[in-house]
Amino acid sequence: MTDVTIEKPVLEPTGALSVETVLSVRHWNEHLFSFRISRPASFRFRSGEFVMIGLKGDNGKPLLRAYSIASPSWDEEIEFLSIKVQDGPLTSQLQLIQPGDQIYLGRKPTGTLVTDALLPGKRLFMLSTGTGLAPFLSLARDPDVYEFYEQVVAVHSVRRVSDLAFHDELTARLADDPLVGEQAVDQFHYVPTVTREPFRNSDRIDKLVESGVLFEGIPGAARFDPETDRIMMCGSMEMIKQFAAYFEANGFTEGSNAAPGQFVIERAFVG
Repeated sequence: MTDVTIEKPVLEPTGALSVETVLSVRHWNEHLFSFRISRPASFRFRSGEFVMIGLKGDNGKPLLRAYSIASPSWDEEIEFLSIKVQDGPLTSQLQLIQPGDQIYLGRKPTGTLVTDALLPGKRLFMLSTGTGLAPFLSLARDPDVYEFYEQVVAVHSVRRVSDLAFHDELTARLADDPLVGEQAVDQFHYVPTVTREPFRNSDRIDKLVESGVLFEGIPGAARFDPETDRIMMCGSMEMIKQFAAYFEANGFTEGSNAAPGQFVIERAFVG
C-alpha cells in the first residue's frame, strides 16, 4: 500500500490579505495552542492590536477571524494564541496546522488595547481570562511600555493549570527577553489564578481585587486608583462587563484611540 498524501489548498494573496507560512506550533493542552507565522516586511502594528487571519473555506473563499497578536511589534515573526473548537468553522481546521502550511494574514491590524488609548499613568494592569492573554503578551515585551509605566502587571485567570499558556516565561519575568529582560525584572508582575484546580491563587479576578491579593508585591496602593492606574481588559464578556461597570463606578473613564482614558477594552471582540 502507498501512503495517501492529502494536498493542502494553495492560498492566493488578495488586496486585503497576504499569504504567510506557519513556522512553529505549540499545543499547550487539548483546548489551547499557539503558533508563529512569517511576517511580511511591510507589516506594521502597535503592540496590543489584532488582525484578521484564516484559511480557505469550503466555498473556496477565505474564512477569517480576528485574532490578537501575541508577539511584540519588534518581533520578526507573528505569534497567535488560540482555543480549539472542534466544530468551529475556522478553529477546527486551524488547530491542525503544521510548520510549512500556508495561512492568510490581514494587511491592516487595528485595536484599542494599545498605550495610545490610555492617559499617562504609573501602573498598567492588564486583566485577562483564557486566550485574552494574547495582546498582553505583546505589550509585556514592548520596551515602550516600560518607559510609559513604572509597574506593568499581567493578570491571567483560567480554569485549569495547563491553561496557563506562557506561564514559565511570565513567572521568570521575561528574563530571557532580548529587549525588556532587564527592565521586567524590576517592573513586571505576573498574577496567574486557576479557578477549578488547586493552585496558589484560586479566586476569580474580582475576588483577588477585593482581598488585595492582586496587589501583593506591587508598589503602590492595594486598590485601583484612577489617578495612577491604567487598565486593559481582554477575555470573557462576563469579566469585561463586570469590571467596566466597576471602573466607571470608581471614577475611571474608558479610553479610545481618539480620546485616551483610564481603562480600555477591545470593542471589536465584545460587540
